[in-house]
Amino acid sequence: MPIAEFGRRGLLAGGGALAASGIIRPPEARAERQLNLVLESEVVILDPYVTTAAITRTFGFHVFDTLFAMDGQGRIQPQMAEGHTVSADRLTWGITLRPGLTFHDGQPVTAVDVVASLERWMPRDALGRMLLDARESLIIKDARSIELRLKRPFPLMLEVLGKPNAPVPVILPERIARTPGDQRITEIIGSGPFRFRPDLWRPGNAMVLEKFAGYVPRAEAPDFLSGGKRVQVDSLMLRVLPDQATAATALIAGEIDYQQYVPFDWIPRLERARDVRLLSLGGLHQFQGNFRLNHSFPPFDDPAVRRVLWKLVDQSTVLQAIGIPERFRAPQCPSFWMCDAPYSTDAGAEGARLAVEAAKAELARTSYRGQPVVFLQVSGSISQTAAQVLVQNMKQAGFTVDEQVMDWGTVLARRGRREGWSIFSVYSNGVDMLTPLTHFYIASTCADYPGWSCDDRIPRLTRAFADAESQEDRKRIAAEIQGIAYELVPNVMWGQFTIPAAYRTSLRGLMQSSFPIFWNVEKT
Repeated sequence: MPIAEFGRRGLLAGGGALAASGIIRPPEARAERQLNLVLESEVVILDPYVTTAAITRTFGFHVFDTLFAMDGQGRIQPQMAEGHTVSADRLTWGITLRPGLTFHDGQPVTAVDVVASLERWMPRDALGRMLLDARESLIIKDARSIELRLKRPFPLMLEVLGKPNAPVPVILPERIARTPGDQRITEIIGSGPFRFRPDLWRPGNAMVLEKFAGYVPRAEAPDFLSGGKRVQVDSLMLRVLPDQATAATALIAGEIDYQQYVPFDWIPRLERARDVRLLSLGGLHQFQGNFRLNHSFPPFDDPAVRRVLWKLVDQSTVLQAIGIPERFRAPQCPSFWMCDAPYSTDAGAEGARLAVEAAKAELARTSYRGQPVVFLQVSGSISQTAAQVLVQNMKQAGFTVDEQVMDWGTVLARRGRREGWSIFSVYSNGVDMLTPLTHFYIASTCADYPGWSCDDRIPRLTRAFADAESQEDRKRIAAEIQGIAYELVPNVMWGQFTIPAAYRTSLRGLMQSSFPIFWNVEKT
């Protein structure tokens, strides 16, 4: 699911009141080397399998661990796994755990836990279901080894088991993994570098993740989600400060150490602030903004009407209107799979150029007869600004637009219904949009997913993409899928950009990542 929205807030008079009120610095559980963090939103759902929410994924990568993990170049590396073997016919995969792995309750991680976890995760994830369909059996060989036997080769085995996209295939204790799939787990026990402290959790205020002394890091250097995860602090304090300007004020005052998303209009002030630095990212660590269209509700049930929108969006204009400085945004990007990324392509994008008069003439040749376009917008968000730029162009081209402004939670509820809305604006982590198998609106083609876009060619091609033996074949198939997507118009991209994080210069070792990562971080 796309990341939570944030607004462009007004200024706060000062940060001293925060400390005085105890919002920032409560007396309880104040560790000597504690990182005080404000992330994109509060962690509400703790079960890593039941949501695609980015904040739950962030929580999950710190508390749990995975068999394999992605490095900064998008390659999959062993993580909990010591290694793996593949038979000559590629139908039998063996995976062995590293020795000495333990859960936060002191119990060893075994093959029994791995099998139970994968059995719970596979039916709940799109890529997991592909693996489940190819699987013949999942066998426990010994305390540290499992064997996956397949009905047919599955070339993306490591990419699936090491995927960074939520729900992530983390490993749970077997007794917890046996929780029925339609229920959330209630006991949060992982084997990751930090452990969750339920006794210190104050919903609406703060959450504490404590260093897990029993964690055994890999020997390699840390690299995005892979490598050695060495914890250099005692704990993480996840603060709940919904107002981004309040958090920025607290950061400048030294009351917090890190803010995941800073308001763009605060960038100049943060750049001038003493002992504060901004973290800017590129490529797969940027974000992709999209307008999602509802194919089951007029007027966008007509593909000809949908295709008009390609002539009404100029990404540079949208990003400039939002206030994103040039150094934090990519040039016009025609690729569904992100630019400066493994599957970048301009296939099918020939007609995707801002041309309002041409769009007006094209719209007149369609079935459109003035029906209202119900445009859901998140109040105060950068997505609302993006929407307003499109609305202006749509009206000039002859569309009737009904703008309905609400909070993100209401958008989520409204978009679940097939009727009553036409389009909404949102943005997502680039890592989630990198391939046809993970892109929210392509991977869900012909599935029961809000927007209900369907072209039978795409599911066939995504299966071919998963079965492809080489990167060259995958690139070719990804380009073919994109060509069809430009005809189908499940979404229209409104820009690729960075939302910079900000941090105190007392922190050392922060990872260059759009995922907040706090292993290997020191506080001086």
